[in-house]
Formats: sequence, C-alpha cells, structure tokens
Amino acid sequence: MALSELYTKYNRVWIPDAEHVWKSAEILSDFKPGDETLQLQLEDGTETLYPLDTSSPQLPHLRNPDILVGENDLTALSYLHEPAVLHNLKVRFVESKIIYTYCGIILVAVNPYKQLHIYGDAVIHAYSGQNMGDMDPHIFAVAEEAYKLMARNNKNQSIIVSGESGAGKTVSARYAMRYFAMVSKSGSNTHVEDKVLASNPITEAIGNAKTTRNDNSSRFGKYTEISFDRRYQIIGANMRTYLLEKSRVVSQSESERNYHIFYQMCACADQPEFKSLRLLRADEFRYTNMGGETCIEGVDDRKDMEETRRTFSLLGLTEDFQADVFKVLAGILHLGNVEIRNVGSDKSSVSSSDPHMAAFCDLLGVSPDGVTRWLCHRRFVMVTETVVKPVTRKRAVNARDALAKQIYSHLFDCVIHKINAALQVPGKQHSFIGVLDIYGFETFDINSFEQFCINYANEKLQQQFNLHVFKLEQEEYMKEDIPWTLIDFYDNQPVIDLIEAKMGILDLLDEECLFPQGTDQNWLQKLYNYLADNPLFEKPRMSNEAFIIQHFADKVEYQCWGFLEKNRDTLYEELVDTMRTSKFPLLANFFLEEEPGGVGSKGIKVRPARPGVKPANKNHRTTVGEKFRSSLYLLMETLNATTPHYVRCIKPNEEKIPFEYDSKRVVQQLRACGVLETIHISAQSYPSRWTYIEFYSRYSVLMSQQELRLDDKKQTCRTVLQRLIQDSNQYKFGRTKIFFRAGQVAYLEKLRLDRLRGACVTIQKHVRGWSHRRKFLRMRDAAIVLQQYVRGQRQIRKSVTAAALKQGWAAVVIQRYWRGYLTRQIYRMVRSSSITIQAFTRGWIARKRYKKMVEVQKALILQKYARAWLARRRFQTLRRLVHNVQLSYRCQQLRKKLEDQGKENRGLLERLTSLAGSHAQGLDKLHSLEAQLGKSATEKASLEEREKKSKEDATKTIAQLQQEKDRFIVEKQDLEKKLADSATEMKDRFDQIKTTLKEDLEREERLRKIAENNLELQKEDHEKEVEVLREENRRLKEERVRLQRQLEEEAQVNTELQDQVIQLTKHVKVIPELRKDLHNLQTQRDDLDRRMKEQSEQAKAKMSVITRQLLGGMVEEEVISRLTSDGPDQIYEVGDLLTAFDGLQKATRVLENRQREQKEGYDSQVEGLAFKVEHLQKENNQLQKLFREKTSVNDAIGQEVARLNQENMVIPELRQQVSELQRHKQEVEVQLEEQSREMTEKIEEISKKLQMNVEEEGSQRRLLKQHEEVEREKEEVERRVEELEEVIRRQKNTESEAKTRFSQEASRLTAENMDFEEQLDMKDRLIRKLQNQIKSLQTSEKANQTPAPTIPKEYLGMLEYKREDEPKLIQYIILDLKPRGVVVNMIPGMAAQLLFMCVRHADYLNDGAKLKSLMNGIISGVKKVITDHQADFELLSFWLSNMYHMLNCLKQYSGEEEFMKQNTPRQNKNCLQNFDLSEHRQIFSDLAIRIYHQFISVMEKALLPMIVPGMLEHESLQGISSMKPTGFRKRSNSIYEDQEVYTISSLLQQLSLYHSTMSQHGMEEGLVRQAVKQIFFLVGAATLNNILLRKDMCSCRKGMQIRCNISYLEEWLKEKDLLQGTSAMETLKPLSQAAWLLQVNKTTDDDAKEIIEQCSELNTVQIVKILNSYTPIDDFEKRVAPSFVRKVQGLLQDREGGSSQLMLDTQYHFQVTFPFTPSSQALELHQLPSSLRLGFLTRI
Repeated sequence: MALSELYTKYNRVWIPDAEHVWKSAEILSDFKPGDETLQLQLEDGTETLYPLDTSSPQLPHLRNPDILVGENDLTALSYLHEPAVLHNLKVRFVESKIIYTYCGIILVAVNPYKQLHIYGDAVIHAYSGQNMGDMDPHIFAVAEEAYKLMARNNKNQSIIVSGESGAGKTVSARYAMRYFAMVSKSGSNTHVEDKVLASNPITEAIGNAKTTRNDNSSRFGKYTEISFDRRYQIIGANMRTYLLEKSRVVSQSESERNYHIFYQMCACADQPEFKSLRLLRADEFRYTNMGGETCIEGVDDRKDMEETRRTFSLLGLTEDFQADVFKVLAGILHLGNVEIRNVGSDKSSVSSSDPHMAAFCDLLGVSPDGVTRWLCHRRFVMVTETVVKPVTRKRAVNARDALAKQIYSHLFDCVIHKINAALQVPGKQHSFIGVLDIYGFETFDINSFEQFCINYANEKLQQQFNLHVFKLEQEEYMKEDIPWTLIDFYDNQPVIDLIEAKMGILDLLDEECLFPQGTDQNWLQKLYNYLADNPLFEKPRMSNEAFIIQHFADKVEYQCWGFLEKNRDTLYEELVDTMRTSKFPLLANFFLEEEPGGVGSKGIKVRPARPGVKPANKNHRTTVGEKFRSSLYLLMETLNATTPHYVRCIKPNEEKIPFEYDSKRVVQQLRACGVLETIHISAQSYPSRWTYIEFYSRYSVLMSQQELRLDDKKQTCRTVLQRLIQDSNQYKFGRTKIFFRAGQVAYLEKLRLDRLRGACVTIQKHVRGWSHRRKFLRMRDAAIVLQQYVRGQRQIRKSVTAAALKQGWAAVVIQRYWRGYLTRQIYRMVRSSSITIQAFTRGWIARKRYKKMVEVQKALILQKYARAWLARRRFQTLRRLVHNVQLSYRCQQLRKKLEDQGKENRGLLERLTSLAGSHAQGLDKLHSLEAQLGKSATEKASLEEREKKSKEDATKTIAQLQQEKDRFIVEKQDLEKKLADSATEMKDRFDQIKTTLKEDLEREERLRKIAENNLELQKEDHEKEVEVLREENRRLKEERVRLQRQLEEEAQVNTELQDQVIQLTKHVKVIPELRKDLHNLQTQRDDLDRRMKEQSEQAKAKMSVITRQLLGGMVEEEVISRLTSDGPDQIYEVGDLLTAFDGLQKATRVLENRQREQKEGYDSQVEGLAFKVEHLQKENNQLQKLFREKTSVNDAIGQEVARLNQENMVIPELRQQVSELQRHKQEVEVQLEEQSREMTEKIEEISKKLQMNVEEEGSQRRLLKQHEEVEREKEEVERRVEELEEVIRRQKNTESEAKTRFSQEASRLTAENMDFEEQLDMKDRLIRKLQNQIKSLQTSEKANQTPAPTIPKEYLGMLEYKREDEPKLIQYIILDLKPRGVVVNMIPGMAAQLLFMCVRHADYLNDGAKLKSLMNGIISGVKKVITDHQADFELLSFWLSNMYHMLNCLKQYSGEEEFMKQNTPRQNKNCLQNFDLSEHRQIFSDLAIRIYHQFISVMEKALLPMIVPGMLEHESLQGISSMKPTGFRKRSNSIYEDQEVYTISSLLQQLSLYHSTMSQHGMEEGLVRQAVKQIFFLVGAATLNNILLRKDMCSCRKGMQIRCNISYLEEWLKEKDLLQGTSAMETLKPLSQAAWLLQVNKTTDDDAKEIIEQCSELNTVQIVKILNSYTPIDDFEKRVAPSFVRKVQGLLQDREGGSSQLMLDTQYHFQVTFPFTPSSQALELHQLPSSLRLGFLTRI
C-alpha cells in the first residue's frame, strides 16, 4: 500500500511549529493527488489548511497510532521521523517518568535532575544475566550487554557516553563502572573494584567544575579501560584523558566556578593539615572568585574534601603525596593573587613584600627573585648577544596565568598517572571494557579553540558510529537472507578532511604557529585563501574575524582570536628554568625535558592518515592541536578494535527543573548526537521487524478460519500478509522475522482496529437486541397477568350467587374439622414415638455415664499405682546418683592421699640421692689428697737420687739441694697437717650422713612392711581370680556341647525348609485347575442370581395384586403404594411382609408360605455358593500370594542356605576357638601360679636384701634400685591383671557373639549384666568387676539349661559396633548413601535413627570418648557430603530431613520432661542415661540451618530462570495476547536462539518435583511449608521486580495473565494440602495487588482512593512506578493521566512507614525454625537393611 493512501480522514499528522517544533493535527478530509492543501484540525480545535506543492507534494509526517507511542525502542515505531522520536521521548519522560529509551543501538538517557530509585544493588542483580531488550532500557542493560559479549566472544568492548555539559555523562559512566564492579566481584583481597570506583571522586575534584549549564561539568575527556582476567573478574584499570580545559584555572565566566578542588581546600583552611598552606576564603583568591559564586546549592565542599582524601587513601596514595598535591594547588591560588603593577608604559614589577609571592615561593621551593624577575622580563637571544627586556603588565599577567595553567596541567597528569599506577594489579589482562566519557557537540554564541577541538572529536566519533550502524544493518539483512541494497547515509569524511588533511585547518594553524610573528588574523586570511572553494567552509558576511564550518549536526561559527596562543600553549623558557631549579621535587619533575617518543608509549601502534609534523628542535614544540590529533587517533584505533555501545545523554531543559521537557533543546541535541541519523538509516530500508510468532499473535484477528487451521504459522503469516498488502515491495520475509517498510505496521494496526471495531459493533448489536427482546417479553407477560386478573374479577362478579357462597363456606368448615382430626392423630403418634425414643435415649445416656464413671475409677487406680512406681523409680535413681557421687568423691580423696604419699616418697628419694652425691664428693676429695701425697713422695725419691748423683759434681749444688730438701720437708709437714684436718672434717660429716641414712632406712622398712601386706592382699585376689577362670573354663565346655546341639537343630530346620519348597512347587502346579473351577462356580452363581431375580420379581408382582385386592377398601391408596413399592434390595425380605398380614385368606397364606420356602431354599443355596466362592477366592488369593512369593522365598531360602553353609563352615573355627580358649585358660592358670610363686620369692629376697643392706654404708643406691624394681614389679603385676581382665572381656565378647548368632537369650542376659553393673560398689572396681563376671557367667549357665525357643527376643533399640568400625559406619550410612538408591524404599529418617541407635549404645556403655568420637564423625561426614554435593537437590533434601529427625531424636530421648510428654513408656525407657547432649543438639541445629539455606539456594537457582518466562511472558490465557512490536533491541547479540521456553506448567512441574522429593524423604510438614513459603516469596518478588523494570509488562491483559497464574499457584497449594497453615499466598500479595492495579480503572477520585485501600502491600514508589509504566495494548484502552498519578501520589503521602525501595529483595530469607515432632515409631522395631552393608552392627 502506498504511503499517500494513508492520508485519510481521522488520521493524524505532524506539522512544524515555531514554539514546540512539531504539533499534532487531524485530517478532516481524504487526500487526493493534485490537492493544493490538506484540511487539518489542531488539538485545540482550530482548523487550518496545510499548503502542498502540486508538482511534488511534501506531505506532513504521519503520526503513529497511540498503541505504538511510548515504546522502549524508537525503531519499533511504524513511522520513523523526527517528530515521532521527539513525541515518544516526551511521553516516556514527562508522563511515564522514564529517562532511558533505546534508539536502535543507542541508549538515549534524559537527565531527570532528580534522584531516582533505579540504581540500587537489587536493580543491578535484576539486570545481571538478562538479555538486552527483555528489560526496560537502562544503563545497566548496556553494561550487561557489553560484559556478556566480552565473556562470550572474547572481544574487547567500549561504552561511548557523550552529550552536552549537564546532560549526565559523568553519572552514566559512573553507573556503568559501578555495574562492572558489582557483577564481576573478585575473591582477592585487593578490592580493585572499590579502587576503580574510588577514582571517580578524585577525577571529579580536579577535572570537574560548575558551569552555567551544569554544577558538576567534566572539563576533560576520559577513557577508562577496565581490565578483566580469564574469569572475567576486574584486575585493574587504566585512564586516559583528553583536552583538559586549562583556561578555567585562570578565568571563569559569570556564575561559574574553578575546579572543585580549590573550593574544597579553602573550605578546610582552618584544619591543622592545611594551616601551613596559608589558605584564605575562596572569595579572597582571584582564581576562585571571578565567576562571582563560590558555593553550589546543596553541595558541602568540606564533606567533599573528606571524600576526596578518603579516596586518595583508598587508592594507596600516601599522605606525603597528598600534602605535595595540596601544596601545588595552594601555590597556584597564591600565584593568582600576586599583584603585578605598571612601571611606566612598557614596564611592570612585583613588590618584593608581596605575601602571596612569598607564600608561592615557600610552598613550591623556588627563588622569589627569579620568579619576580622573569614574570616581568623576557630574554631575547641574538646572534652576538643576549638581551633582557622588560614586558608590559598585560604580558606579565599572561605569563603568570600561563605558569599557573602549566603547573595545574602537569599536576593533573601526575595525579592521573598515580591513579593508573594504583589501579594496576599483578596479573595478565585477558580482555577489557572501555568507558568513554567525552564531551558532545558544542555550539555557543562565542566558539573558540576548545569548541573546535571538541567538535572535531565528535566528527570522528560520528563517522565511526555511522560505519558501525551501517555494518549492523548489513549483518541483520544477511542473517535473515534478505537482499542487501545500498543505503544512502550522511558521510562526514569531507568535514574531517577539511580539519585534518594536508593544508587543512589544523595544518595551517600549526604552520602559522611556527612563525614567531604569526597572528590569528594572518592564519584566518590563509584559511580564506586556501579553503574558500570548500562547500563546508564559509566566511561570515559581517565579520572578518571568524569562520564557519558545516558540521554533521549544525553550522558553527568560530572566532579566531586566541587560536594561536591556545595552540602554542607557550611558557617563557626563563620561568621553566626557574621551576626546574625548585627544591620541591614534585614541581621540579613537572618541568623536566621530555624524552622524544613519549606519546603513545603504551604499546599500541597508531597509524595516522598522514604523518604528523615533526618539530625541528626543542623550540619547535608539539602544538596542542597536534597532541590532540595524536590522542584522538589512538582513541579511534582503540574503539575500532572493540565492539562499541553508545549512550547519548540529553539535557531536557536549561533551568534544571525535574522532568521538564523543552522540545527545542532536545531536538537540537538529538540532531547533534546521531540519534536522528540512526533513524534515517533505519527508515530508508525496513525499519519495522516482527517475528513470525509476534505477527501471528498480534494479527490473528485478521486471519480467516481456514488460515487459522493451518499448522505452519510461517506459511499462515505469508498468506495473510500477501492478502492484506498487495505490494510485495512493502515487506520482506526473513528466516525468523518479517521486515516492513515505514507505515505498513500502522496500516496493519488500522486494519486490526477496524476489524475489532466491527466485531464490537456486532457484539453490541446482538446484546442490545437480546436486551430489548427480553424487556419486551417481560412487559408482555406482565400485561397478560393483569388481563387475567381483570377478566377473572369480572367473571366472578357475573357468576357468583348466595347459594354458591354458602356451599363454599360449608366446604371450608368441613375441611377445617377434618384437617384438625388428622393433625391430632399425627400428633398423638409422633408424641408416643418421641416418648419411646426419649426413654431409650435416656437409658443409653445413663449406661454410658455409668460406664465412664467405672472407667474413671479404674484409671484413678492405675494412675495411683503408676505414680507410686514413678516416684519409687525417681527415688531409686536419685539414691543411685547420690551413691555414685559419694563413691566418686571418696575415690577422689583416696587418689589425693595416694598422690600426697607419692610426693613424700619422691622427696625422700631425692634427699637420699643428694646425700649419696655429697658422700661421693667427699670420697673424691680424699682420693685427690692421697694422689697429691703419692706425687710428693715420688718427687722426694727423685730428689734424693739426684742428690746422690750430684755430690761429686759440686759442693754448691749440694748445699742448694739441701736447702730445697729442708723446704720440701716443711711443705710436706704442712700438707700432712692439712690432710689430717680435712680427714677429721670428712669423718664428722660422714657420721652425720650415716645417722640420717639409718633414720631413712627405718622409714623405708616401715614402707616395705606396708608393701608386703598389699602384696599378700593381691595374692589372695589372684587366687580368687584363678578360681573364677577355672569355673569359666568348665562353663565354656558345657557351652560347646550346647552349640553342637543347636547346630544339629539348624541342620534339621534346613531340611524342613527344603521339604516346604518342594510342597510349594506342587501347589503352584494346581493353581491353573483351581482357577478353572473358580470360573465355573462364578458362572453358576450368575445363573442362579439371574433365575432368583426373575422369580423374585414374579412373586413381587403377585404380592402387589393380592395386597391391592385385600387392602383396597380398608386403607388409603398412599399406604398401599408404600407397601407395594419395595425396591430391588427388599426382594429377599418378603417373609417380613407376609408375617405382617396374618389375617389374610388361607389360600394366600399357603401361596406365600410356599414362596417363602422357595426363597429360603434359594437363599441357602446362594449363601452356600457364596461361601464356596468366597472360600475358593481366599484359597486362590493365598495360592497367588504363595506363587508371587515363590521367587522371593526361593531367594530367601537360597540366601539362608548360603548363610547356614557359611555358619557351618564357621563351626569348626568356633570349636577350634573354644579349644584355644580352654588351652589359654590353662596357660593363664599356670602363669598365675608361677607369678604368685615368683612374687613370693621376690618379696622374700627383697626383705632379706633390705635387712642385709641396712647395716652397710654404701647400700643407699642399691636400696633405691630395689625399691624401683619393687615398684616396677607392682606395675607389672597390675598390668598382667589388666591383661587378664582384657582376656576375660575378649572371651566374654566371643561368647556374646556366639550367643547372638545361635541363641535368643543374648539381649536379655546383656541387659541383666548391665543392670548388675550399675548396682556394684565403685570403691574397689577390679574385685567387683570380677565378681560381676562370675555372677553373669553363672546366670548364663542357668539360663542355658532352660529351653531357648520358649522366650521371645526383646531388643533394646541400640546398635553395637566396635571402635575400629566407626569410619566404616560413617562411610556406609553417610558418605556412600544415595537418596535414589535403597533409601527411597526405607523408612523416612532411617539413617538418622540408625545413627541415634549407635549413639544410645555409646551412652548406655557410659563411654564418653566413643560418644564424642561418633558425634564428631557424624557431623564431619554430613558436612563433607553437603560440601561435595552443593548443587544436588535430592541429597540436600535427604540430609535436611535426616538432620531434622536426628534433632528430634536427641530431643525426644533426652530425658527432659518438655520433650517426653507424648512418649510411650517404652520410649521413656529408651532415654539417654549418662550424657547431656544439649550442646550437640545446638551443633546439629546449626548444621540443619546451613543445609536448609543451601537447599533453598539450589531451588532458587533452578527456579529463577523459569519465574519470569512462566509468570509474565508465557500467555496462559488463550485468546488474550499482549504482544507488541519489540524494536531493534530484541535483536541483541547476547540472545541465544536455542533458549528453552518456560511456561507456568514448567514452574508447577518443578515445584511438584521438589515437593514430591521432600515428601519422599519424609521431611516434616512444617519444614516443607517453610520451604514452600520461601520459594513463593522468590516467585512473587522476582515477578514484581520484573514488572517494575519492564514497561511492556504493565498492561491490563498482562494483569489478567498474572492473576490467572497466581490462581494456578493457589490450586497447586490446595492440591498439595499446603494452603492452610502456611503463609505462602501472603508472600504473593504484593504481586497480586500489582496485577489488580493493572486491571482496575484509573480515572476518578474514587478509583484513587480504592487503589490506596487495596494496595496496602505496595509502597508509594512501586505504585507510582506501575501507574507511570502502564501501557495500553489496544486503542480501546486509555493511558493513565499524569494528574491521576499526582493525585494518587498525594494521597499516599499520608501513609505512614513503609519502605522507599523500588525493588523487593529477592535475597531475603525468612527465619527457619525446626518444630519438635516426636516420632511414634519404636527404635527396637528397626531392622538393618542388607543393602547398606551394616553387618558389623549388632542389634542389642
């Protein structure tokens, strides 16, 4: 259909408007080719004529149907043009309060100038993992798309955020980075995500400022690369900046501010850290008060400074570096306040006493003289000399400002470099996502070099954007197999060439900057000369100081003044040298000479379109334009290597009023940011694209019945579309979608609306006709009734006489008396019946009351005896406890005395040792003196020999030797004297030691006698033990004989079982014959029943005839009919009826008697046959049962035979063990006798040795050794006694195992032995244990003499296991147990109960170590299972149920009264006796809570993908479709085509699976209800959150779908019997109320009040969001008026409390409780399943 054919009456169009850009009008008459005007009516009712050009009429833009207005994606509009885009954005922004809209691949973000509740963590989690287009447009959706494509395609991504100043670019980029930090949390401790976010406050402080358009305007471009590792977690970031606005440091326009950091520092000037900076108020510094405003409304600079310093510290920047930065910034402020004065006309100077100059030089460590001099002078280098020349005040001020700008620029770069270094984390970068926050296209009244560079960058970005859009369109067409035709779109390459090509604007600017005398005017003249022929370059008509460039967005006029100065960015070399000599390292580093090749050193090679101009020497520095061009090339290279995502920020008004929409400003920005270019590219081809399913669902009303019956929906869509639109060029069929030209969807909507309107008219016609017919029929019936009454009254007046009236009155009187008589008769009969019934009832009540009294009396008697028994039992328990306490206390005292005695003995031994040591030292000294004496004698002899030999030599030598001899004699005498004295001292000391040793020996003699007495007592005990062992040996011999007899009996039983198998085999062969007999008997019975029925019916007919003949004249017809109306069930009770009529005729009685006899005969026959049939059926059932059990019986017999064979094989081993035991006992007896003899001999020897050694002086050590040997012998005796006890215990265990396997008395004897052990005296354990074993052995011998089969086996509900089998127990019952294995067929909670039975046995044995080990093993095993299977729902459900049962068992059998109220006496007897496990109960409770939360998490993870598709997207109500056009975003690259489709049935099936699993595992009902409540909360919260974030889900039809799905969930709860006693439906109340809100009327004040009353579970934010997001599906629905929303919002202000959060927290978990539910199952009845391999456990 041609587009011109759509200009018909009632259609609406857009016409230009000076105030609102575009305004809407309605066509009043159809357009025909050749018309010169188009008759229109505006919205205010005025009519106008729109002129048309008849040669080529430019018709106004058609307006989209209201159904398409407000769409999430502008490409979903049928008519794609500027007014449609502008109107759609206005409807969404102003009416629906939605700031984000898709336009193809662009996200348009309109600044609301208000804080919105759409950026919380819950919203981030809601968008995480979602496909783009499934949710409402959002910056988080773009970020998720980039993150998902990076993870899926391993390709780097970029998010390009652009827009005017104040449009919200910085905030959008910040939210994108916050999203990445949230969804890619790393597990490391580096917290790099927090560091990435922390970089924003710093960059905003040093790079953002207040402008006339924005209070926080970014004055630089920023590209942030966020690096990810192979797990796609953030590992670092890198930041690149572009074109910082340095001029703002020294000059600001009216109502603007400098960079925020200066005002933050001035606000903190009074703090101690900033005292040294000599800061003043912001309005006292020249660089901060130029704009006139130093404060921003709602901004606290002091708090912002604290945030800036906190983020500095978070990034790891030291306090010293921060102090250096603040010094530089303070120096810049002081430099701006330096006063430069005129000295004459061409000179200037700075006062040497200027405080700000002094502060500047002190802070930055530079020479005041050098700075003062070179600010006011300049050095010129000539060929032969150097000249210093003063400069004017203006030039000096420019030099000062240039120095301030240069210092700030270097500081900015330094801080960015430090931030980048802090954001680098060790690790290899796998991929990255770049976020570009860059200025948008700018045009002001006066545009300079900054705007030129900004618009140049936007031209490059627009070119890249156009190519990307073109590429995506081509890919879409190729993907759908649609022929690709070239699309004409705007290419801005000529503008880029104009700017950057050879002899372009930048090239000429750089050339002019090379000339020292170059001026802006000369450069402008070159532009006029070289670029005059370029159509994109113009010279203004009225100015010679500007030039005009035709950019892609608009024409911009640039003023040439300042271009050269800003491009050169020059600073006097003298000032630079002065700064280099600074003592402040940071400042000195700023002005170091840069090495060549510093640009682009990051490692990315940039290939520019042409090589840049290389500077010839250091004086020819790189210009700002050249630097900017290089960085822009680098940026474009990076963007071209990534997949871009575009965010265009729009500023809705200049006054910053929340949700105020200025169409002029918006359309200007739309033209500048490329949104309309996207629309233009899309509109030239096939802009509207529908999937076949969407088209079929939406336009099924246009299909015929024949077309609807086709199975192939694709073919149906093709057929319908070819029929509706004849021109095949207006649409194309793709593989998955249908592509439409502009306007075709609107035409289809018109056809659909016409069809629906026609259907409505037809329905109204039939309903109105039916209503009028019904009203007419009611009126006619009323008229007929009135006519009847009137005619009847007339007839009565004519026909009624006096005689007729008398007769009528007499009849009435007769009727009255007769009715009175009948009523009295009935009353008497009822009264007598009532009296009879009352008599019987009262008698029954009296007997019941008497019986109850007797029962109460008996119960009182039973309670009396029971309470007395309980009191006695409590007293006995208490007395036993007191005895145990007393014994333990006495034992403790005895142990304490023994320890004291041992300490005293050890002290004596130590003293003896010390005395012996001192004696040995004395002897050593005596020996040394004797050695010295011997040595002196030897020397004397040698001297005498020398004297004899030397007599002949010389007389002098003899004289000398004689003198020496005399001297030696004197020395000898002295030594002898000393030796005698020392010998006397040693003798005295020795006598003292001897005396003390004698006393110690006497004490030891007393101790020896005590030890001999103890040994005699032990000898007597050993003799008794030998007697016990002999008695036990005799008993074991008797036991062996009894075991042999039992083995013979077992063999006989085995033979009988084999005979039974043979008989069963014979019985099985008879079964087919019995079946045949049974079939014959059933056939005979059926024949007899049929004949009996026929005869009974004949008899009944005869009886009714006779009864009527006999009673016809005596009673009423009603009585006769009641007597003869007996049903078929009364055929066999005719005898009762015949007996009632005894006075009938004789012939009738004979006939009836014969009939009765025949009936009785038949009855007897039938009863006989029935009895036979029943008997045969029973036999048949028994035989069938035997036949079914044949296989199992055979298997059991085979197993039993195998077991008996094994046991038969064990019998020789047992016999051998018995013989070994006998031999071992004999050996033990011999050993005991030998030991007793040896002990006696040793004791005698020790006594003799002690008596002999008392008299000897050196016997102390030997005595000590003997004493130690005695102690060792005593320990050896005790150890052997313990070994004997162990031997006895092993023999007892062997005996108990044999008795357990072959005797039925084991349990009773074990219980008796344990009861005996509880009553023993604890003082002397060894003797009492031996006596107890003797008693138990004697008791077992007596019990063995009684016949075993007569006593039934009684179990105690305990399982015995060996300590070494504990790992096996944990492995088999916990680690290896599979819920789908044998456990499914077991009793619920079997694993927990088996473990508890093992716990009971450990408690019964009073073995604390064993109990503690078992409990720790159970807890560790369960933790390991749930850790290894964290995602296994069945296993978690199984162990949650078992831990709950374990917790209940620990409570039920704890012995606490509150848990024993519902226990049986047997269960009370099974309570724990020795240990309090309340601490373990707490541990098991914590473990159960952990399993529960993990269990819930697994369910939530599985259900979460099903909730939104099942509850929202799937249309469960047939015929109610909410499909609408989806736009470009449904073609998101992140959507998988093979995704599974979930419905509400899928959700219910998953819930049923969970419920059946929990029920199968025996989970307690209360716990199941808590889990279901938690899951229903997740369903409600996730669904409601999606409604709040999806505008396409806010419609009346979707509300119907949701309520229908909620009813399905309620039915599921009823089916599972979970509706009562649980608050699962309460958790769905917010969702239910939201669905109701979508369906209810939303127009009047009463509707608003009703909404407030009904939506009690929704908060104000949620209600307003739903009302604003409400979207009609058809033209018959109406949008919610903004006035109604404001009215509801005003009423909601009175509501108290409530949350202000938009989203529900899906992570919230209700507190879980474990209600105590006692088990009625007895522990002693549990059997051990053979499949669990628990043969090592023994039932006690």
